[in-house]
Amino acid sequence: MKITDLLKKESILLEGHATDKINALHTLVGLMAKQGNVADVNTYEACVLKREEEGSTGVGEGVAIPHAKTGAVTRPGLAFMRCLDGVEFDSLDGQPAKLFFLIAAPESKDNVHLDVLSRLSTLLMDPDFIDGLMAVKNEDELFALITKAETEKFADEAPPAEPSAPAAAAEKKGTYQVLAVTACPTGIAHTYMAAESLEQHAMKRGISIKVETNGQSGVKHALTAEEIKGAEGIIVAADKYVPMNRFKGKRVVIVKVADGINKADALLDEALSGKVPIFEGETNRSEAAAEETAESGVRKIYKHLMDGVSHMLPFVIGGGILIALAFLADMGAAGTAQFGSSTPFAAFLKNTGGMAFGFMMPMLAGFISQSIADRPGLLVGIMAGALASAGGSGFFGALIGGFAAGYLILLLKKLVSGLPQSLESLKPILIYPVIGLLLIGALMTGVINPVMASFNQWVTGSLAHMGGVSKVLMGFILGGMMSIDFGGPLNKAAYVFGTASLAGADGSAVSSPFMAAVMIGGMVPPVAIALATQCFRSKFTDKDRKSFVSTFVMGLAFITEGAIPFAAEDPMRVIPSCAIGAAVAGALSMYFGCSVPAPHGGIFVFGVVQNAGMYLISLASGSVLGAVLLGMLKKKI
Repeated sequence: MKITDLLKKESILLEGHATDKINALHTLVGLMAKQGNVADVNTYEACVLKREEEGSTGVGEGVAIPHAKTGAVTRPGLAFMRCLDGVEFDSLDGQPAKLFFLIAAPESKDNVHLDVLSRLSTLLMDPDFIDGLMAVKNEDELFALITKAETEKFADEAPPAEPSAPAAAAEKKGTYQVLAVTACPTGIAHTYMAAESLEQHAMKRGISIKVETNGQSGVKHALTAEEIKGAEGIIVAADKYVPMNRFKGKRVVIVKVADGINKADALLDEALSGKVPIFEGETNRSEAAAEETAESGVRKIYKHLMDGVSHMLPFVIGGGILIALAFLADMGAAGTAQFGSSTPFAAFLKNTGGMAFGFMMPMLAGFISQSIADRPGLLVGIMAGALASAGGSGFFGALIGGFAAGYLILLLKKLVSGLPQSLESLKPILIYPVIGLLLIGALMTGVINPVMASFNQWVTGSLAHMGGVSKVLMGFILGGMMSIDFGGPLNKAAYVFGTASLAGADGSAVSSPFMAAVMIGGMVPPVAIALATQCFRSKFTDKDRKSFVSTFVMGLAFITEGAIPFAAEDPMRVIPSCAIGAAVAGALSMYFGCSVPAPHGGIFVFGVVQNAGMYLISLASGSVLGAVLLGMLKKKI
């Protein structure tokens, strides 16, 4: 389906203005609704915002491609808006977005939005096309520009033209000089932008190339065994797993998908240099494990850990907030043994939240194990987490158990690799589950649980007897870590520590002072920046000042990422100011004995914070300090 088939004149705004990202998306949804293809505008807008929460659709170079697939859409559509002033959109390159394409797709088996995303991403790799979008004066010029670009770029949809020399040579020989695979976590824009960049640079240099895209709609232009055999070099530009065993014995360049977009020439040079290490695949391991041979040990461990944490957090956050709401709904029973469950509604919230929270450790261990050993590791890992929860070894026992389960399954795969082919079907349904469960059960019961339970008792005792100075120092460190890299490894480490402290010895949720320090440390940066934009107006642009409300609200809601646009523009001043303010807030929270039973929610869970008044003072103190420091450090515009 062509882009021009979906774009209508009534859904085009060439002189758009938006104060922030939410405002821009709201305007785009309004443009889309003018086509009459959205049955429920509010539901569609909610789906667009939800997709944005999963990761920014600001693909860089001033372009954003928000999209949503929902039953609220009756037929596919496309809306376009141009904001020459630019809008902060959390884009991957940190730059404001000026060109917006909003895609609406109905809930059907056809992935219309992915096809349109693929076409748009390809066209937007051409700087002349972007310049043309910025220069068009009316809707007719816009349609003419897109039609011309589609006709030229997707020539294979028109009568076939004479192939270029490299392509013709490759077709004649049945081989290509370079093969490439591109893939990003969402499988949308960057997958196709990297492919287009590699193809463009190869064409300019007369290098024959074929690129396989592992997108959300599936694998396209799959590489064949004959092509792989004849290639001089192979490039894998991916941020997620792609099948790698097929490249065994070939020279493979493995990089991030962003490098495929930004460093295409260098990658082509490296792939053809003959100096790239030969990829050593292993036939007795899963494809995912074979891929890891090209990764460092630290990165492998971090990747497995983050896979477990990412699957664990929804249960922790959802369950924790429901428990907090139970306490909030039961404030009349505060101080009694029935607090949180004295009324049917409060008991319902607490039981539901507690049940969800109880999945924290099995999910953590299960998905760590699956990341290591693929699907056979999931069951054994979940059991490791459940045994850790029941056996008193808690979060750290589940974490160690998840890694142990994954590597046990890898060992088991190796041991049974020599079995006859006739027994192959027994592995996933009998050998891996039964023997894996026996092994992890013995390991958890006999080794990990006793050791980690003793360790947990020591930690609990140490924390209980921790003096005032030590607690304040711990709060200072946790609060500061939340504001150093805004979602990076340090931020994640502090947050994981905070959520782990919410789990009691029996796996139930408890109110934690460490989670309180972590949460307030994550709230301070956006709040401090928002205050600074108003108190030191001469040191911020008009656009910065207009973002006060959105930045302030994000801070209050514990969305630390609200500080990222400011930190990206001026890291040497913004990060130290925010980190010091956040660290002081975390220290004050610990000093005043504040604790919180929920892992998220910000000001919306202050009603169940122990010593909430002083917690609010801690937030205000850290935020004001951060704002003053930022105002002192920044220069006038």
